Amino acid sequence: MPDYAVFILRFMLFAAIHSVLAMPATRRRLTELVGWLAPVYRLVYNALSLLLLIWVMGAFRHSPVLYYAPGLWSLAMYLVQLLLLALLLLCLKQTGASDFLGIEQLKGRQEQHDLVTNGFYRLVRHPLYLLSLLFFLFNPVMTVQWLLLTGMSTLYFFVGALLEEKRLEETYGEAYRRYRERVPFIMPALPLNRRVQQGDKRFEGIYRDMRDHGGRSDNAGGPNS
Repeated sequence: MPDYAVFILRFMLFAAIHSVLAMPATRRRLTELVGWLAPVYRLVYNALSLLLLIWVMGAFRHSPVLYYAPGLWSLAMYLVQLLLLALLLLCLKQTGASDFLGIEQLKGRQEQHDLVTNGFYRLVRHPLYLLSLLFFLFNPVMTVQWLLLTGMSTLYFFVGALLEEKRLEETYGEAYRRYRERVPFIMPALPLNRRVQQGDKRFEGIYRDMRDHGGRSDNAGGPNS
């Protein structure tokens, strides 16, 4: 089997295990079967995910280099990656880094947190995914392996975000639905996009007025009357 195929299969296995273990139903079932797993589930989940990711990256290690950023460009891209890592840590801090890592569960704290809508989450609903994708793209050495990782991770992030939104809506209800209506999904709304959206809303308002005031008389002599 070609090395790239091994890499793709490993990533698909990682994605499947990572997604299934993240499901609340899976967690409930496993903690019912293994009682001592409940307080350390998140910790074990993160450790297993890390080991699986290392296993994935062990395949196709000597893949061809597609391009590399020369000189100062390489240094600049590494600095951008460091900045993105710092922003990722700030995002985790905003939503609770100790809870994400499983430390809170280890201490026996299982309370539900409030919906976070400020800071990074004021710009997009899934800033962790956005920052992770930018980290992949700013790698100054682009190999075939890294390109495959970036492409498959992009797809996985989008699917994972959609599944996560379903869980968040079940947890927070109307509050999350209102938040989803006003905040973009993963890509932030640029000023041009906002102007287009505002123009669309104005057009919809004009169309509704025309339909309400003149729609009936205009259609009265139509071929279907």
